[in-house]
Amino acid sequence: MPANTVLLCMGTRPEIIKMAPVYHALKATSLRPVVLHTGQHSDMAWPLYEFFGMKPDLALDLTRERPSLGHLSAKLLDTLDEVVMESEAVAMLVHGDTSSTLAAALAAFYAGVPVGHVEAGLRSHNGRDPFPEEKNREIVARLARWHFAPTSRAVGNLMREGCIPKHVHLVGNTIVDATQRGLDAVLDAPEQHEDANSLFDDDMAEWADRGRLVLVTAHRRENWGRPITEVAAAVGALAARHPGIRFLWPLHPNPAVRSAVAFGLQLGGMQTADRIRLSKPLSYPQMLWALRKSWLVMTDSGGIQEEAAALDRPVLVLRKTTERPELIEAGGGALVGTERYALEAWVNELVTDEAFYNRMQCLENPYGDGKTGPRIASILERDLAKKVLAPSGMPGVSVVGPRDIKQTRDGVPDFSTLNPAHTIPNAA
Repeated sequence: MPANTVLLCMGTRPEIIKMAPVYHALKATSLRPVVLHTGQHSDMAWPLYEFFGMKPDLALDLTRERPSLGHLSAKLLDTLDEVVMESEAVAMLVHGDTSSTLAAALAAFYAGVPVGHVEAGLRSHNGRDPFPEEKNREIVARLARWHFAPTSRAVGNLMREGCIPKHVHLVGNTIVDATQRGLDAVLDAPEQHEDANSLFDDDMAEWADRGRLVLVTAHRRENWGRPITEVAAAVGALAARHPGIRFLWPLHPNPAVRSAVAFGLQLGGMQTADRIRLSKPLSYPQMLWALRKSWLVMTDSGGIQEEAAALDRPVLVLRKTTERPELIEAGGGALVGTERYALEAWVNELVTDEAFYNRMQCLENPYGDGKTGPRIASILERDLAKKVLAPSGMPGVSVVGPRDIKQTRDGVPDFSTLNPAHTIPNAA
C-alpha cells in the first residue's frame, strides 16, 4: 500500500456511521484512507457503505463457530494481525468500544502502527455496564497515540487516567457530522433513498400523523429478558392510555428479544394494534427519517441518543448507567432505566406538561458542531507530516532521555517536572 495509508477499521453499524465523516475528511488531505471492514454486521454494513460513498478496500471473512466474546476476539486478532502487518500503514483509526476496536488496536500495537481512537474517553465508571464495552474503552486508551475526545468530560476522564495531555484532542462527536450529512442526502434526493420513504408510505405516514410518534429501540445485552419485557409492558400500557400516541419499535432480530417484547405488550394490555408498529430493523436512512418525525425517543442505544440530540428530540435512556452523561446534563435526556411504572410516569408527564416537554428539547447540542471529521483529519495530517510519533511499538508513550530529567542538589533525579499539571478548559 502507499506510504501515506491510514487504516480505518470498522465493522458494526455505529462504527461505519461515525467513521464516515473522518473518511471523507481524510480524502481531502495528503493521506490515503483505506477502509478495513471487520465483518460483524455484514447484512447492514454494505448498504451503509454505499449510502456514505465509502467502499471497503479490505474485508475480513469473520466466520464464528460459537458466540462467546473470547472466541470473537481471538478470531479478530488473528485475522487482523496479518492484515495490519502487510498494510504498512502509517496509522490506524479505530472507533468507540467494540471487540473489533480492541482487537484492531492491539494488532496495530503489535505491528508498531500508531493508533488513533475516535470517540475516546467515554466512561460509565462501571466495569460491567456496559459489558464488555467499558473495559474495551479503557484498554484501547492504553494503546492509543491519538485520543479524539468528543466532549470536555471525555477529555477529563482521559486526563485522570494519566493520558499524555498533548495526545488528547477535544474534537466533538462525528455522529453530528454523519447525521447532518445523512439527513441532507435523504431530504435533498428522496428518490435515491426509496427505503427511507417506503417506511413512511401512505399508510405509515397517515398513521404517524394521527398522533405523536415515539421511537423505541432496545437491544443491549444487559437488557435482554425481563428489562425489555418491562419496557414493552410500559409501551403497551401507554398506548392503551393515550390514543394520541403512536409507537414505532424496530425489533432486534434476536428471537429472545422478540419474545420478550411480545410478552411485555400483552402484560401492558395492548399489542400491535392501531397504535403500535413493530418493524424489522431500520436502514440508516429510515432511522434518520423516523428520528426526524419523532416526538420522543426511548432507547438504550448510545448512537441513537446522540442522533436524537442532533435533531432536538427528547430522549428517555433505557439504562441504569450511561457513558454519555452530557445529554442528561444538558437537559435533553433522562436516565430512566427499564422499570415499567417509572417509564409510564415519565411519558405521562411529558404528554400532560408541555413546558416540561419543551425543556427536554436540547437547544445546544453537547456533542459538537458537525466539524469533527475535518478536525481529526487535520491533526493526523499535521502530526504524520512532522513524524510527531511515539517510538515504534510504543504508541502513546513519551521517550525520556537523561537531559530531560533535572536533578536536585544532591544529585537525585527529580521526575516531578515530567508530568506538569494541565488545565483542561470546561473539563468536568
